[in-house]
Amino acid sequence: MAENLIFDQTIRVIVLTVIAFFVALLVTPLWFRFLKKNQVRKQIRGSNQAPIFNRLHKSKEGTPTAGGIIIWSTVIGLALVFGILSMVLDGFWKYLSFINRAETYLPLAALFIAAVIGLLDDYLGVMKIGGSNGGGLKVRFKLIFYTIIALVGAWWFYFKLEWTVINVPFLGNFEIGVWYIPIFIFIIVASAFSANETDGLDGLLGGVSLFAFFALTVVAFTLGRYDLAAFGGVTIGALLAFLWFNIYPAKFFMGDTGSMSLGITIGVIAMLTNTVLLLPFFAIILVAESLSVIIQLTSRNFFKKKVFLSTPVHHHFEALGWPESQVTMRFWIASAVFVALGLVIFFLARFL
Repeated sequence: MAENLIFDQTIRVIVLTVIAFFVALLVTPLWFRFLKKNQVRKQIRGSNQAPIFNRLHKSKEGTPTAGGIIIWSTVIGLALVFGILSMVLDGFWKYLSFINRAETYLPLAALFIAAVIGLLDDYLGVMKIGGSNGGGLKVRFKLIFYTIIALVGAWWFYFKLEWTVINVPFLGNFEIGVWYIPIFIFIIVASAFSANETDGLDGLLGGVSLFAFFALTVVAFTLGRYDLAAFGGVTIGALLAFLWFNIYPAKFFMGDTGSMSLGITIGVIAMLTNTVLLLPFFAIILVAESLSVIIQLTSRNFFKKKVFLSTPVHHHFEALGWPESQVTMRFWIASAVFVALGLVIFFLARFL
């Protein structure tokens, strides 16, 4: 019986992944034409604020942005379509529906809210409204939005779901009480900020997010949270379709509507699966990117020296002479290696 359930759910996750891929693949040309027609184009920071970045990426100015809407609209769209059909029709449609109050309400809500805020940021950037570099939300406002979303999530987890434990691989669960709230907030804000910093090269964030969602989907499936695994599969399918057009040379950029929603959702799923301490393995590049920014700012403010030629760190390697596609592919390889290591730790800790 258990073997039949696992087989059925494996097929379900694969089918949903494939459906999401083809839906997103079909939608992409329509969205791309909309972006070009309405001149939703990326603005590049001025040379006085970021001279190295400007020199390396000035040629990309004018590339359509906000392509990340393809990812989250596919996930939310399929969730709504299959959810509604499952209420009026039985059988196959109920099999495809992955809306579940305990497993997918929060990641779906976080995905959508963060996407809308990111879309606002993209709009302000295109219109050159606000920001310190020619448009968009300032970093402090982004952090405020991240924190608000994280506070809502922390309240839901702590007071509604009554989650107060954190899992330490090989040592088990530890009761941390009210400390769960600040830890939750930190993880969500950090994952959102890190994803935003990583989105700087063609295919970079899309690829490393793909590896992160793959790892979290495997974890969710192993824990028997099949609707959450289905949610992960749909996201993977949408990401694959997005990458079809976003790999170098990108036809469009993800934009903050994609990076914010992906980053926050990765953090939420890590908390839902209680694998927060494995998140540095599942999202190693996101960690490295945000750490490079923090180190650079700290060094410049306190020691008046730069540690990196440019940050986030992918720009440092570009400045060293690495071709953009080479940086992206090597970061993908690093992601794959660390995801594999993280999954090995997860399975060893669970079954030994």
